[in-house]
Amino acid sequence: MIDLRSDTVTKPDEEMREVARDAAVGDDVYGEDPTVNELEARAADLVGKEAALYVPTGTMGNQVAARVHTEHGQEVLADRQSHVVKYELGGLAQHSGLQVRMLDADPNGVPTPEQVADGYVAEDVHRPGTGLLCLENTHNARGGRAIPSGEIAAAAEAAHDHGVPVHLDGARVFNAAVALDVPVTDITEPVDSVMFCLSKGLGAPVGSMLAGSEEFVERARRTRKLFGGGMRQVGVIAGPGLRALENVDDLATDHENARVLADGLDSVAGLSVAEPETNIVLADVAETGLDAAAVIDRLRDHEVLATQFGPTTVRFCTHRDVDREDVETAVDRVATALE
Repeated sequence: MIDLRSDTVTKPDEEMREVARDAAVGDDVYGEDPTVNELEARAADLVGKEAALYVPTGTMGNQVAARVHTEHGQEVLADRQSHVVKYELGGLAQHSGLQVRMLDADPNGVPTPEQVADGYVAEDVHRPGTGLLCLENTHNARGGRAIPSGEIAAAAEAAHDHGVPVHLDGARVFNAAVALDVPVTDITEPVDSVMFCLSKGLGAPVGSMLAGSEEFVERARRTRKLFGGGMRQVGVIAGPGLRALENVDDLATDHENARVLADGLDSVAGLSVAEPETNIVLADVAETGLDAAAVIDRLRDHEVLATQFGPTTVRFCTHRDVDREDVETAVDRVATALE
């Protein structure tokens, strides 16, 4: 089976397993796990922030950030297609009592400064006001778009002009940096906090990082505990996370494999595929006469796994556990499945 559903399906390599076995551990709620402490320091340094916090999942990282940055009842500005809007179970409302003012941030998924200014609501006796701007890079639902750092900076500046903090859902921010050939700090410097995943393209089995100022992370640590994310002898999974930080350069291989996959799929009758910017490939299957669910069922029968991303859109995601031969084989199997 060739699994192209997501880069979350990657399994820890042997070196990660060895690191997990040998990791020094302690109680992280007490701040006594040396492996976690090292991971947090390293992560903060990589994204140019004062401090970082290890969290079990990217969704928890985003939700913790929103809780820390805002007051109950405030509005959050976010792209209509963003992960925090579409894929986090209404967590902004459920966890933090926040309202979402959705923006149509086409085509990249980052709102323009004008959209930020227009969406901003001042606090007054009737309205709670805007408490946060959420950005995303790469943008998952928009096909893994790598948003240029200048666009992130412009949106963040517009928010800051109104005294609104900015959080970046950077689950795949290193993919963006590699695709744009810029230091990741070019993307993260303008924002107040950033979350990035260790368990996607970087290949760790568990975990994400939430980074920001020391004051922000201190408050985030308490909120993580509130959300049930206080962990104990967690060095056994933080160790592989440290090892995963060494895999950033390997993301370029995933991007190249995605381009090969996209080219191959685009040649299959009935499929229309745009050239990917990172490791996510979106295929429009409408011309096959089938919907996405039916196509995915056929692909599974031919030992290729993919994800439905709309009524007639199928997502394929390359990662470190599929090589060029796997990608080429997947194209052949897709063609056979749709004959």
